[in-house]
This record gives sequence, C-alpha cells and structure tokens, in this order.
Amino acid sequence: MQIAYYPGCTLKSSAQQYESSALAVLKALEIEPQEMKDWNCCGVVHALASDDIIHHVAPTRVFTQLQQQGSANVVTFCDMCYNSLAQANIFLKQEPQKCETINEFLESEHKYQGQIEILHLLPFLRDKVGFETLKKKVKHPLKGLRLFPYYGCKLLRPREIGIDDAEDPTILADLMHALGAEVIDDPLKIQCCGSHHVVDQQDIVVRQVEKIILRVQERGADAVVLSCPLCMFNFDSKQKQLLAPLPIFYFTQLICIALGLEKEALGLHYHRTNPLPLLQERQFLQVKQENML
Repeated sequence: MQIAYYPGCTLKSSAQQYESSALAVLKALEIEPQEMKDWNCCGVVHALASDDIIHHVAPTRVFTQLQQQGSANVVTFCDMCYNSLAQANIFLKQEPQKCETINEFLESEHKYQGQIEILHLLPFLRDKVGFETLKKKVKHPLKGLRLFPYYGCKLLRPREIGIDDAEDPTILADLMHALGAEVIDDPLKIQCCGSHHVVDQQDIVVRQVEKIILRVQERGADAVVLSCPLCMFNFDSKQKQLLAPLPIFYFTQLICIALGLEKEALGLHYHRTNPLPLLQERQFLQVKQENML
C-alpha cells in the first residue's frame, strides 16, 4: 500500500523520534508513505474568524500540491497538522467562493477542488490496517506495562474532525491493549496540557502537567502515551519539579518495541525525561544507556 505523507515542520525538528518510529512501523506493515516533494507549513493554528482568508492559504497550497501529484488522500502524524489541515479542508468545501479567492491568490494551474481526504496516523492504523492485524504482528507484548493514554485537544475537537468520542475517546487505549499493555483510564485524558502557553506563561503548563502526572501516578501508571508533539514537549520537559517524573512515549515508539523493530528508530535520545530505566527494568530493551542516549 502507498499513501501520500505530509510531515509538517515539527517532525523534521523537535519530534524526529515520532517520525522515525512511525516510518519504521509503516515499513513493517508494508505501507509506503510517499512524502510530499514540496510541502509547506500547515498554518499551525486554524483561523477561527470566518473572514480571515489569508490564514487558509498555507493549507490550501498543501492541498493543491497533493492534487498536482495525483493524491486523493494524505496521512499526517502531527495532531496540530491534522487539526489545521482538516479544519481548513472543511472551510474550503463549505465556502466555495472563498476557496476560489485563495486559488486565484495562489496563481496555481492546479485549483483546489475540495477532494482531498486528511487522515491522522491513529485512525489510519485502526481503520485501514486494523488493530487486530497489528496485534498479530506483536513479537514482544508490553505485558505488565501500565500506560495512561493522553489525548489532549487537537484530535478530538471540533467534533466535525474528531477521530473519536470527544468526551470518552478509546482509540489509544484500544491500540495499547492490542500491544499487550495495561491501560489506566482517567477523565484527565482529554484535558488540555497548556498548549502554546508554554511560550509565555509556562506556569500554566507546569500546573496542568503536574496535576495530570500526579493523578495518574496515584492510579499506578508507569508512563504516558500520546500522539501530539506539543503535548510531548510540555509533558516531557515540565516535570522537573516532580520527584518521580513519568516517561512519555509516542504511541509509535511503543509499537516499534512491541513489534521488535530496530532500536535506532525509537529516538530515545530526544527525550528529556529518560525512559530507559523503565524499559530496561521491564526488560523491553536490553541495551546500554550510552548506546541509546
């Protein structure tokens, strides 16, 4: 299977472990992601104002590039990219006149016609591959590993683009069960991590992160699993005041471990909260720390 792949900016910079582990997983599943040759930033944050046309230019150019290369759908790993692209896609379909204005502004021979489907990797694995198919490929079940699936905001809201129930999502939990792990469920799984406040109001992020981490620690969680690069940054870097910080994983890293894929794809050296002690204690990785960090 081949599918167009939109990486976005973060996976080429601060979330390289997400990209490397995701690509390794797709390769193991015999799926060939074709990275767009001329992609640009997704726009990062979807414009909420209906007359803010200029903020839809960046995602529209992504769509026209996809049309030009003959792709009807595209998969992305980043929650922010998925949210921005999916919301812009709905906007352009509902506002044909504004879509035409943007097409004229871009001066491209390939006018966007509103026919691209935006897919996030999580529902792609669930719906196109199947968690049961993935389960059959597991070589090293994550038995005994107690994980807290954290969803945050961007995959669930607004409901028009949500990949799961906005109030009680289970897609990450279902995936972790397929890998053999135990799941710690808690309503805090859908609370915001503080998001962009980390730029200018870090105290907000620290409070949110500490509240969530301490809560799930009390419930017996060994680690947090998530899919958003911004959530990863906030959780991974804002536990400094905690005596016992929890390791944070992208779901793709845990799939790599369960499938027995190459350790280099994990990118553990990018983590600020060292996950190696947990992985070695539970015998999921038998390596020396200097080889991984």
